[in-house]
Amino acid sequence: MNWLIYALLTVATWGLYGVYLHSGQMAMGDPINGRYKAFLFVGIAYFIIAVLAPLLVLKVNGSDFNFPAKGIWLSLFAGTLGAIGAFGILLAFGAKGTPTVVMAIVFAAAPIVNAIAATLMHPPKGGFGAIAWQFYAGILLAAAGGCLVSLYKPAPAPKAAMVKTVPLAAGQH
Repeated sequence: MNWLIYALLTVATWGLYGVYLHSGQMAMGDPINGRYKAFLFVGIAYFIIAVLAPLLVLKVNGSDFNFPAKGIWLSLFAGTLGAIGAFGILLAFGAKGTPTVVMAIVFAAAPIVNAIAATLMHPPKGGFGAIAWQFYAGILLAAAGGCLVSLYKPAPAPKAAMVKTVPLAAGQH
């Protein structure tokens, strides 16, 4: 069941991704270029985690560093899709989308796209007529869940008024 632990790790990290990406964009303090600045640091993090770490693991495991062309191109395409998706999230935030709604749509719709693409790329045994009705029900429920979360998200609390404090002089209470 290690796969489930790893899947839940991904759920946790990707579930936090959008809200922290939006927070990073806002913390850049640049309403025009903040999203691009945040995306730059996403890329730096990807470089560290997805380039340097695997190189170290390959070296430690004694890899032959032989990379078949098909594996290279499919992996580069997958990485490109991921990067474009991350950039699309930032653009959605820049177009006034909120993390709650943007990420609900992404995380509700992405499994639907994945299920359809995986089914088309790897057709089921017995053909498409052998697909259980529960598969289609799951797709409908995922879509409904994304809609419900987006439509009925909790309204954020009003931001507290900034109170300017003045330090007391020594001896004052």
